[in-house]
Amino acid sequence: MRKEERPAGLTFVEKLMGLVLLAVGIVAIYYTYMALPELGPLWLLFTAFGAFLLLVGLVLLLARAE
Repeated sequence: MRKEERPAGLTFVEKLMGLVLLAVGIVAIYYTYMALPELGPLWLLFTAFGAFLLLVGLVLLLARAE
């Protein structure tokens, strides 16, 4: 029995979305660090959100297309 292959465009968009999420996560962490005094105790929330985006982007980039 033959498995159906994923369309090439879908794999490309998955990798592109991973790259975009990776960049957004990095930028979110950077701007959180720059605005640390203004954010007060909320800095942890924004850093965690940026790290989450960074990890999701990394997973999408490293995911193997089968």
